[in-house]
Formats: sequence, structure tokens, C-alpha cells
Amino acid sequence: MSDLTSAAVLQCHAVNKAYTQGPQAVSVLRDIELEVLSGERVAVIGASGSGKSTLLNILGGLDLPDSGEVVVAGQALSALGADARGKLRNRSLGFVYQFHHLLAEFTALENVAMPLLIGGLDSVTANARASDMLAQVGLAARTSHKPPELSGGERQRVAIARALVTEPACVLMDEPTGNLDSHSAADIQALMLDLNTRIGTSFVVVTHDLTLAGKMDRTLQLAEGQLTELARQESAGV
Repeated sequence: MSDLTSAAVLQCHAVNKAYTQGPQAVSVLRDIELEVLSGERVAVIGASGSGKSTLLNILGGLDLPDSGEVVVAGQALSALGADARGKLRNRSLGFVYQFHHLLAEFTALENVAMPLLIGGLDSVTANARASDMLAQVGLAARTSHKPPELSGGERQRVAIARALVTEPACVLMDEPTGNLDSHSAADIQALMLDLNTRIGTSFVVVTHDLTLAGKMDRTLQLAEGQLTELARQESAGV
């Protein structure tokens, strides 16, 4: 990618990130280039410790690169202060992690409505949209249940509903099926693909699951700080 393209929902150009370990600076990301188009599904694979989660945090504005630029929904993150970045994340990005990070004292409905309330929406509208989103992930009958009353797969469905309820341009997922049994993982994968088709939100999925990666439009491998796109047959065999 030579230029930042305004049509992309998420992109980065020449992103570098290093961490200090003792007297040494360890380079984690080196001149990363990435462009994600509207509705596109992208998998990022790589060995443990290769920097995949670091990359996801930088794409989401949760961490800043040492150099380079990240653009979300047409806005350069480097041009925004912390508050403005937070508002942009709330409006344009969703996040799903290996562990659901739901608030145990709140119901599924309340957990899903929270990003809307943080964004300033009134409670009646927020709850109505949260209820609709929970129905879309197959949990219409579980809206009043709290996380301890839900199965692992149901909790992850709530987390996906929470990520999508603001109708973001892109959802960033860090090992979304990594903490689930094979049956639940398959259900979540099918749900993700269905929601992508119906809603059109882009997905960037960090995963060790090659089955999930193979269902994405593109698979990128992060190794030695650099991101390279794999051919379909190559990604299936990694």
C-alpha cells in the first residue's frame, strides 16, 4: 500500500513499534502496511509473541505506534487527543477478545447497551437496539441473564453483540474462539460470517485457528515484525 486510501475503513502506513527489555529495544512491528475495506474479513496469524495483539491494540487506538500512521474511518489517530480517540473507538470500532470481559453484575442487555449509553444515546433507544442485537446473535430469550448464568458460547455471543451494537465500521477480534470448546467455536465462527454478510461490518481477526482464518477473505502472517499476505493454499497449510 503506497497511499492511505480514503475508501478503506481501517488502514495503517509504515507503523513501527518497539519495547524496551532491559538495555535493549526489541522491535515488535516494522513498517507495517495494512488496508481493510468495507465489509472485508481479514485474519492475522503468527506465532505466540509475534506481536499480533500489539498490532490489534495499535489498530484500535488503544496503543500508539512509535512511528507511522493509523487511520480509522478516514481519521488519523495521531491527530486526535485521548478523548477524541476514545469517541472514535466508540463510534467506529468494536472489540472482541478471547475472554468476553462482560460485567458480571449486569445483564446481557445492560452489557450490550453500555457502549451506546457511553456514546450518549438515551436509555430507551439504547436498550431497544441492544435487544435487537441480542436477537440477531440468537439470544433473544437470554437478555435478562447475567454472565454467570450463561454458557461460554453465550457469553461470547453477548460480547459480539456488544461489539456490533454501535454499528462500527470494523470489529477487531483477538482470539474470539480461543477459549471455547470446538462445538461452541464452530457456532461462533458461523455467527461471525453470518453477521458479516448481513450487516457488512469489516472484521480483523487475530487467531491461531487456521479453520477460522481460512474462512476470511484474506490471511496475513505476522513474523519478525513484518506483515505479509498469504496465498489461499499457503494459509491453509501454515
